[in-house]
Amino acid sequence: MISIGIIGAGIIGERIIKQLQQEESRVEIKIVYDEQTERLTEISQTYGIPMAKSVEDVLHSDINWVYIATPPAFHAEIAELAASAGINILCEKPLAHNVEAGESMVASVQNNRVQTAMHFPLMYKPVIREMSKRIKTGHIGKVVRIELQTFFPDWPRLWQQNPWIGSRNQGGFVREVFPHYFQLMNRLFGELSFTSHHITYPEQADKCETGMIAHGLTEDQIPFLLTGISNIGQKELLQFKVYGEQGVLTLENWTTLYESVKGEDRQLISDFKDVPSLFDEMNEQSTLLVNFKEGLIVQRYIDHLLMD
Repeated sequence: MISIGIIGAGIIGERIIKQLQQEESRVEIKIVYDEQTERLTEISQTYGIPMAKSVEDVLHSDINWVYIATPPAFHAEIAELAASAGINILCEKPLAHNVEAGESMVASVQNNRVQTAMHFPLMYKPVIREMSKRIKTGHIGKVVRIELQTFFPDWPRLWQQNPWIGSRNQGGFVREVFPHYFQLMNRLFGELSFTSHHITYPEQADKCETGMIAHGLTEDQIPFLLTGISNIGQKELLQFKVYGEQGVLTLENWTTLYESVKGEDRQLISDFKDVPSLFDEMNEQSTLLVNFKEGLIVQRYIDHLLMD
């Protein structure tokens, strides 16, 4: 049984509270903390969760996991405190706000021998397992190209307005959206190397990127193309496409999967087998969990695109 404390009760924190309460036979939320007192009180009363007075209060409660849902700049400090207390850690992505902080997190959890997991929901969805199976079994033939295209009419997105999500030092779609796909690509195709990239920033020095284009190669020298653009005149659209010699798979807007074959319209794939949830994997301490080491690999990709 997972007993978990939650640090960070913003939009994403509230989402996972709802998920956890649907898994009440396997997970119990013991306590929640947020530095915004009004928000903390609202979440506590809405979901019936005891409030903590501080991060330390959470870590000294009767929990075996802690979920870190704060802005990225606070991940490392909290993770190191949790690891020192011997508490397993579920962390929101990205791992940290930069590689150096991520490296300190990895070192801390290794030294204290605690279990870690990253909140990459894609990895625990039936649609992703089906897509992965079709790629790995050769169903679409030899893979010859991979593309990720992302279009955001607004950034921050209208449902995700907060002070940091549009900032240059912590926010932006490269940090918030791309990690999900970097993790998936890393699992499917191994380490990624970038051959070129270009990033566009607005005039305001504190605001995050508005455009990004990157090219690169997988371990097996499969070329990939990544594009992202915000503040444009169209509906939000996310497309992850894997081109094979016998077919093309398209994951659209996180959960919709299509397969195309030569000369025919693409077909919706909707028959999926059930797979263990993130919380099942945490409870079993599964090797399929995305741990901090993998989170650090993704962090290196982010920093390369944003810092170079």
